[in-house]
Amino acid sequence: MLRPLVRFLIQCGVTFPVLAELLRGLYLDVARAELPGSPPRTDSRVSLITGIHRKEVRRHRGATGPEEAPAVVTLGSQIIARWLGDPAFAGPDGAPRALARLRVPGEPSFEALVEAVTSDMRPRAVLDEWLSLGLVSLGADDRVTLDATAFLPRPGQEAQLFYFARNLGDHLAAATANVAAAARPPFIDRSVHYDRLDPAVAAALEAVAREAAERVLVEVNRQALGMVGEEAPAAGPRPTRRVNLGVYLYVEDEPPDEAR
Repeated sequence: MLRPLVRFLIQCGVTFPVLAELLRGLYLDVARAELPGSPPRTDSRVSLITGIHRKEVRRHRGATGPEEAPAVVTLGSQIIARWLGDPAFAGPDGAPRALARLRVPGEPSFEALVEAVTSDMRPRAVLDEWLSLGLVSLGADDRVTLDATAFLPRPGQEAQLFYFARNLGDHLAAATANVAAAARPPFIDRSVHYDRLDPAVAAALEAVAREAAERVLVEVNRQALGMVGEEAPAAGPRPTRRVNLGVYLYVEDEPPDEAR
């Protein structure tokens, strides 16, 4: 289960002592969070269930805090999600429309798109940043076109690492909750898997899977935007939940097998 992650950590230069120190702190964070409130969550109790010496438990107490999504994720993903899912900015098939750069009566515009999400950032500043990153292009007709792959974070950037951690963590959380469930598994965690395929057949199946997955994600995003838009304003603080639908596709070569 952890082999791909260890391979990735080695490629990134993360040594075992560094990982061990991070894992020790994570064990303590989880133990403190999962321990019932009574009897008290003493260092001795935490040490007992984790096997970590009480001196280390004391040293790590309060050393970590909640992680927050980087601003590039929270703002950029919201704008792109609306571009792909709001009927005002996307076509019936979910394809993002080419938007006029400035407001035009009766037409969707990039300016209106950005202002529908944030009032803290000028549309021109967002456009300039996205042009420099290659997320959009500006045509001679002064229309802004979204790159079809814009919602895929660029390799090595902060946004990609954020989604890497969150999506792997959520997938593992769903899978472990299903395994531990006494009755019906609470989450969807299923896959379609074939092996011993001819490479040409495998390539065709991969293409079908990619298209189907993207179609599902765009449609769920469209439905989510509609549901959020129908919510009544809250009078005060209220409980909230989050939903993360993820898909993955993995393909690899198999060792030769004469009995194929």
